[in-house]
Amino acid sequence: MKTNFGNESFEDERETYQRETDSHDVFTERVRNNQRQLTSELRHQYDFIVCGSGSSGSVVARRLAENPDVSVLLIEAGGSDDLPTVLEANQWPMNLGSDRDWSFQGQPNRHVNGRSIPFSMGKVLGGGSSINVMVWARGHKQDWDFFASEANDPAWSYESVLKIYRRLEDWHGVPDPMYRGTGGPVFVQPAPDPNLIAPATVEAARSVGIPTFENPNGQMMEAAKGASITDVRVRNGKRESIFRSYVFPYLDRPNLTVLSHALVTRLTFQGKRVTGVEIAYRDAIYRIGAAVEVVLSLGAIHTPKVLMQSGIGDESELRRFGIPVVQHLPGVGQNFQDHVAFDCVWEYETALEPRNNLSEAIFFTGHQSGLDSPDVFVCQAEVPKTTAENAARFSLPDAGWTLFGAIVHPKSRGRLRLTGANPFDPILIDANTLSDPDDLKTAIACVELCREVGNSAPLRPFIKREVMPGNLKGAELERFVRDAATSFWHETCTAKMGRDSMSVVDSNLKVYGIDNLRIADGSILPRVTTGNTMAPCVIVGERAAEILQVEYQLQTPVKTVSVAP
Repeated sequence: MKTNFGNESFEDERETYQRETDSHDVFTERVRNNQRQLTSELRHQYDFIVCGSGSSGSVVARRLAENPDVSVLLIEAGGSDDLPTVLEANQWPMNLGSDRDWSFQGQPNRHVNGRSIPFSMGKVLGGGSSINVMVWARGHKQDWDFFASEANDPAWSYESVLKIYRRLEDWHGVPDPMYRGTGGPVFVQPAPDPNLIAPATVEAARSVGIPTFENPNGQMMEAAKGASITDVRVRNGKRESIFRSYVFPYLDRPNLTVLSHALVTRLTFQGKRVTGVEIAYRDAIYRIGAAVEVVLSLGAIHTPKVLMQSGIGDESELRRFGIPVVQHLPGVGQNFQDHVAFDCVWEYETALEPRNNLSEAIFFTGHQSGLDSPDVFVCQAEVPKTTAENAARFSLPDAGWTLFGAIVHPKSRGRLRLTGANPFDPILIDANTLSDPDDLKTAIACVELCREVGNSAPLRPFIKREVMPGNLKGAELERFVRDAATSFWHETCTAKMGRDSMSVVDSNLKVYGIDNLRIADGSILPRVTTGNTMAPCVIVGERAAEILQVEYQLQTPVKTVSVAP
């Protein structure tokens, strides 16, 4: 008879954990040895080259490499993700401004009181999914149906995309087979054991008329408003990046090579057919061929930059820098969008330690009646944060919390421009934030909503005082909004999918007028999605991979594929 059941159960768990750890360590060593050999013997040509290992590129590379007869090169400008600041979920702020962040800077903008807004993007294996806040937000039904309309392709509709989400998810919440999937590569769960302020924030939203949902990625993404505990890509306190979920399990295979610290500078051509890429690697320039296709997944800033440096873009802009025009596509670098966001801060009555990813509650709503989808959304943060200008004006407390509100679909549009013909010349980001008067009205409504929720009864036990903005009106409130405006790090839409003259890719993500080149990242979105953009970028990657698999019949070896000369 077992007389010490509790201790034996603990021992069993410890042994299981140790076995899993040992197995992981053995696999990691096998990966290290395999990739060391593959990168030391780089080929002159691969079947597919995927540029960028972020939330879309990692998906494309993995799905292509599932066919053992397909050779895939995945190129990343950044370095290893095997760092505490990446792996530990609560250390994500330490990545901002580090060498894992491109640390882009917008141009001074009179609409935000002459400020230059910083735009962080991941420069590390995993891209943004390795430095972001790990929030899983699918995008609203209206977003996906709009994309399908713009592309004239039902494969981009909400109904179609919902099937992909169910297939790729490994959902660890209340079972919901209509909306959630299990067994896929993407581990997702509601923020476990959240800070007390998270459910209080959901209840506070309910108290002002925003209904509560079981999770933010089921029925809530079909509603005009809703509040929920956040879905996060965190397991046992560790980040689950898209690179780790998709690519890492395949890195012991001979047909998938990951080349880090390699900057894609240009595409190479034969006429209007892309033949490969030029990269800066180990202080030299190399050219590597793609027998079938190149996929650009460099994000909404570097994808259009590489296109323009390669001669694809507005011909007048290219000629200004003496870049030979391969294809006139005036939409490249246009339509820049991001969720412009605003911090409202309270000082804690009694300080509480942040948990998980430091952000465990979210709510969406519309500031106008009659809307069928939200026009503002708010993430609760368990730390005080704001811009330098408002920090100087209001003085942040040592212990506090924030409601980080944003405009869902800003009307302002920005633009990216080259500053020179050299690939190492910086990109100019004219974000044009708050240039449309309607955005300012929505921003003010967003701040007023944050104040209404933040000062409501369910959150009063957590409040010593409201730090900012306080009861500002008129010009003072407008000044606060312009000083508070910042990026939600959801840079998108600069190589949009569509059928008009400013579109860059078609519904199959092929670049107009160019052969053997596709784009798969947030730049192809016709508009920024509702909420955080990691999950929609995974969908873009899944769609791109599915399109390629069908077009080239990748259930058969690539060597049988006929590629046009």
